[in-house]
Amino acid sequence: MSWLSIHFELEERFVEPVSEALLAAGALSVDVADAEAGLPGERPLFGEPGAAPPAGWQRSRIRVLLDPEADPAAVLGAACAHVGIPAPPHKVERVPEQDWVRATQEQFAPIRVSQRLWIVPSWHRPPDSAAINIVLDPGLAFGTGGHPTTRLCLRWLERTVRGGESVIDYGCGSGVLAIAALKLGAARATGVDIDEQALLAARRNAMQNQVDAGFHGAAEETGESAQIVVANILAHPLIVLAPVLARLTRPGGRLALAGLLPPQAEEVCAAYHTWFDIGIEEEDEGWTLLSGIRGKSEPA
Repeated sequence: MSWLSIHFELEERFVEPVSEALLAAGALSVDVADAEAGLPGERPLFGEPGAAPPAGWQRSRIRVLLDPEADPAAVLGAACAHVGIPAPPHKVERVPEQDWVRATQEQFAPIRVSQRLWIVPSWHRPPDSAAINIVLDPGLAFGTGGHPTTRLCLRWLERTVRGGESVIDYGCGSGVLAIAALKLGAARATGVDIDEQALLAARRNAMQNQVDAGFHGAAEETGESAQIVVANILAHPLIVLAPVLARLTRPGGRLALAGLLPPQAEEVCAAYHTWFDIGIEEEDEGWTLLSGIRGKSEPA
């Protein structure tokens, strides 16, 4: 069985209403991407919590999946007429049936984080059996090693964990950093997140990796401070969380902050200077990792 797919472009202001109208007209799915993807004009979309939401792309590439018996021109025409615009130029192609699970799995190969650290989906054989291999499947929670901020934190943990430390991963997502810390030799690792789905995923991932990491919600009592604290979130929440992360880091302990861009580093560092000697540690693909050491005593 094959499916039908329509491809066309739209201005940003029409994307949402046309997408909703297409789904109401019988479309099985609507995928929206930057029409400039892969070109110099490509613009990533992400927003900081507490900040104004980002604007959409100036032009979006729309891909619509339809039932094989549908009339693509009629569906698109009806959706656009509902919004009050003419149907844009479009292309129609057939999408052959395939093993979608296998096709999805083939998109995710093992990721080499460093010389001795890999992230390996469960359906792959580890490329280096002698390495520290973290078994992790793509899922709902952030942190599968594909993003530079995750790799920055993993490499920092590899340099920082010497054995026997306590570790807190604040904003743990998939739990990959807590899991990695234990595999690198930490004695204890705790993950904290506001998303219950992320906590469920992190617990499953810890079981899959046969490590005893604890995960709980941010509203719960975090418990004791740790020798190593890492937070891979975004710049604005990192600034807001400065007193919390300072309290969770023992005097003389190490802190790593990720999820920020180079222009944001100075502001984030300023939020932590009361407690930490902190600065830029490493950059990767336009993302920055900050690293600091907690002062031995509380500020006056």
